[in-house]
Amino acid sequence: MSSQAKSPTELGTAKISKLLISYALPAIAAQMAASVYNVIDSIFIGRGVEPLALAGLGITLPLMNLAAAFGALVGAGGAALLSIKLGQKDHRAASLVLGNVVILNVIIGLTVMLFGLVFMDKILYLFGASDESLPYAKDFMQVILFGNVITHMYFGLSCLVRSCGFPKKAMAITMMSVGVNVILAPLFIFVFKWGIAGAAWATVLSQFSALIVLLIHFADKKKYIHFERDIFHINWGIIKGIISVGMSPFMMNICACLVVIIINNQLYTHGGDYAIGAYGIVNRVLMLFAMLVLGLNQGMQPIAGYNYGAQQYDRVKEVLKKTIIYATAVMCVAFVVCEVFPQFICAMFTDDDDMTRISSTAMRIMIATFPIVGFQMVTSNFFQSIGRAFIAAILSTTRQILFLIPSLLLLPGIFGLNGVWLSIPVSDTLSTIVTAIFLVREYKRIGK
Repeated sequence: MSSQAKSPTELGTAKISKLLISYALPAIAAQMAASVYNVIDSIFIGRGVEPLALAGLGITLPLMNLAAAFGALVGAGGAALLSIKLGQKDHRAASLVLGNVVILNVIIGLTVMLFGLVFMDKILYLFGASDESLPYAKDFMQVILFGNVITHMYFGLSCLVRSCGFPKKAMAITMMSVGVNVILAPLFIFVFKWGIAGAAWATVLSQFSALIVLLIHFADKKKYIHFERDIFHINWGIIKGIISVGMSPFMMNICACLVVIIINNQLYTHGGDYAIGAYGIVNRVLMLFAMLVLGLNQGMQPIAGYNYGAQQYDRVKEVLKKTIIYATAVMCVAFVVCEVFPQFICAMFTDDDDMTRISSTAMRIMIATFPIVGFQMVTSNFFQSIGRAFIAAILSTTRQILFLIPSLLLLPGIFGLNGVWLSIPVSDTLSTIVTAIFLVREYKRIGK
């Protein structure tokens, strides 16, 4: 067997803390690089176009979440299934996962692109666009949708690279994409004067450059998992496995899409376009910290999945415990930073005093429960990592459907604009309680 098989095997033997650090740090670096770019990109748009362009960018969030939902369905689902198959020493099934991830990404990517382009205006108005913000949202999303297949394929294959035992390579590819994006975005916005569309073109082209590297990686026959002629056919058993395991992040993103639609409409009702722009600013900043936890989750996923497949349950519990501790520490730091320096942070995005004031208030309220959010994020991802698709889907949708949407419909009527911001910490608290209950039950089941 080639030396490339060594990396997946060590997931079942090496020290957990060493594995988690070696897998999580590259994922964290990659996620942070991408998240930092999102922040910088918003600053480019806010200062290179105008404040209302931030509202247009905020309007596109539901459609971005919809595209991310299908990307997560295939990419995250395929990555978790691949880890489990590697843990079971089933090379053929693992190779079929790769082939079917490629097929699904092409089919779904084209379908979402065509649907989005045909119904663009109706979709954006539904998402909360006004006549003033629609042109900005439309300019951005048209370009993003044209590159939708590239985005899906890039996301899916980068997830698989990490599960195959190449976390550092996955990090390097993501950081390369971010680097290309950082170079192209100011060039397109400030030099070529392409406005918000320039930011979209920079995103698509940077993802395309990363996709080329990913395709080269999997074309290398020396790799333990690589492209082979007989893996590019629909295998319904593999597809069922990908979809069932990927259903949790899919539902999470679908619910996020619905939630942002409601948020945007409530924000427009109680605060206008500037409130939508403020939410876009705060969301970018909070995602910067959430991406740290996502990186930890991505580091945990192949370790938990492999050892669960190998029935080494003590190692599964250990990696979960350590990931929760690290994630909680990250979110506590985020809480302190955003509560102490909200105005300074928000002022980086815009020189408009009203938008800065609204954003600062939103940040202080939305960050209130971050110290417990890390636990909820890690535990939900844990169930996905071990193939417990149904529970993962329940936990992913509970926060959004059972808690956040009712809060969004009820609290703004009582507290106005602040009620929109308040709905987020309320739902986080309730969903964390539910997540803890499911985790206790899972520990008892594994103990038996």
